[in-house]
Amino acid sequence: MTFLTLALIALVALVGPLLALPRKWHLPVVLGELLAGIMIGQTGLGLVDASDPIFTFLADIGFALIMFVVGSHVPVLDPKIRSALGTGALRAGVTAVLAVGVGTFIAVVFATGHAPLYVVLLASSSAALVLPIIDSLRLGGPQVLAMTTQVAVADIACIVALPLAVDPPHAGRAALGALAVGLCAVILFFALRWLERGGSRRRLHNVSERRKFALELRIQLAILFALAGLAVYSHVSIMLAGFSFGLVVAAIGEPRRLAHQLFALTDGFFGPLFFVWLGASLSFGDLVTRPPMLLLGLSLGLGALLVHVVLRVIGLPASLGVLSAAQLGVPVAAATIGTQLDLLLPGEAAALILGALITIAASAVAGSRAAERFTRPAKSRSKRPSPA
Repeated sequence: MTFLTLALIALVALVGPLLALPRKWHLPVVLGELLAGIMIGQTGLGLVDASDPIFTFLADIGFALIMFVVGSHVPVLDPKIRSALGTGALRAGVTAVLAVGVGTFIAVVFATGHAPLYVVLLASSSAALVLPIIDSLRLGGPQVLAMTTQVAVADIACIVALPLAVDPPHAGRAALGALAVGLCAVILFFALRWLERGGSRRRLHNVSERRKFALELRIQLAILFALAGLAVYSHVSIMLAGFSFGLVVAAIGEPRRLAHQLFALTDGFFGPLFFVWLGASLSFGDLVTRPPMLLLGLSLGLGALLVHVVLRVIGLPASLGVLSAAQLGVPVAAATIGTQLDLLLPGEAAALILGALITIAASAVAGSRAAERFTRPAKSRSKRPSPA
């Protein structure tokens, strides 16, 4: 890894904002960053080596930060979300039940032995993708609120379940590691809430802002990296460490200045670097030389759409069902963890990402259709910051 390599990565990562620039497309920035990584990685020109230990470590930092930012943007403090929790949780539960059948069927047909992983993938939703689409299209109403709650519940549940599903033989060890990370997150919540209520956090904020110390950012990063270190030591993914700490911050309330600092750090450098690394590490050539993996990716994408659209029979409009199927964080995490632990078949990581890309394309179309029925008045537009 050299400075010239970093310059190349930063340059090609601009493909992300360029593709996301046309608002009518509703494409996430990370899609272009993934494509950029594919172009310069082992599938494309081979200009970067995704196995470089420095590149990989920087990508791990980006992964932890991305999951932290995603967790911090789950609307756990929104009273409207809490009021729709019952309906959202019910729909997420029905989706999970349907995912068990479809995911198991796909695993049997393709003989991969990864049924638990596929079940989690099919049941997942991405708040980091769905919430910005809802906000940009100004979608509103009871149906959209219930769907938003469903996405938040599914996102949390699937991120917690993923480390157990990726490596079932070591699920017990992963469960203990996840429990350790979760307990630390709970302790952090009560400690930070006590500091918040006692005014310590506000005094720290004032000093930091007045003296330009960025103390809150430094402390948050220290806590995040400590949790990530615990996760690595406990043999669970740093994804869980980042996401659980993000939920803690969301439950307490994130200061606007800290949100802007994290946005700059994550979206300005480490986030794009991670997605370029992920794209560079994927071998989409395996999908060409291994047609079953191509069919697996298509099946996962279409299966995810199916288990969410079926919710129409219990009252969720089809356009919102397709929108709720949008996924990225969980498939990306699955591909990352599976690749790092050498648990996936050749081409399977690329198949997971292909399935996610199918749901993203479908959700962009579904969002436009939903805007025809569920657009809320401009004056009630949410001021929620866009997740990374």
